[in-house]
Amino acid sequence: MRLLVVEDDPDLNRQMVEALVEAGYAVDRAHDGEEGHFLGETEPYDAVVLDIGLPKMDGLSVLEAWRREGRKMPVLILTARDRWSDKVQGFDAGADDYVAKPFHMEEVLARIRALLRRSAGHAASELTCGPVMLDTRSGRVTVSGRQVKLTSHEHRLLAYLMHHVGRVVSRTELVEHLYDQDFDRDSNTIEVFVGRLRKKLDVDVIQTVRGLGYLLVAPEPPRADSSRAETSR
Repeated sequence: MRLLVVEDDPDLNRQMVEALVEAGYAVDRAHDGEEGHFLGETEPYDAVVLDIGLPKMDGLSVLEAWRREGRKMPVLILTARDRWSDKVQGFDAGADDYVAKPFHMEEVLARIRALLRRSAGHAASELTCGPVMLDTRSGRVTVSGRQVKLTSHEHRLLAYLMHHVGRVVSRTELVEHLYDQDFDRDSNTIEVFVGRLRKKLDVDVIQTVRGLGYLLVAPEPPRADSSRAETSR
């Protein structure tokens, strides 16, 4: 999943980006409201962490502009203000959640996981597709209870598909959501990662839809033996 962090404090910006990258996300950053507004307007982010007190353009104005432009990605606002009226303004501007400074990074990570799940229509922290299970809290992937070790890019690929089970995801969409802005993007590498992921999962859940992309679906249960069914009649 690809995130945007908009925070003018350089140390806090760096700390959040490092924590999010370590948690497995592709992350872009901005240090003022104008840059943040531009990135959020032009790039397809899965979620945004947005500070309210920004130079050049304040966070609430950035958020209101995104919503007017039809940008629907979930937004977690950061605020040093603890007044209930400021929180109300944030929600009315289009925020999905907020964290008041100072905060624990684990809380930010947990709230982002919840925003990503809800935006994709999932309630539980464990995402499943047939025998494949992804625990969004720990990042642990299992197949029929067997743990599967994945590289960071394989994990991002599976996580994105697990959040969008049953929907065809194009290669272009995967490239846009798996890599940050500075990554040298190549859609051909997606095919390589899909191939590796299929081998490691060793279960038929990733289907190739010719000319469109990939579809994650639970494998069909084995059919009953017709000869046995006939004999039992």
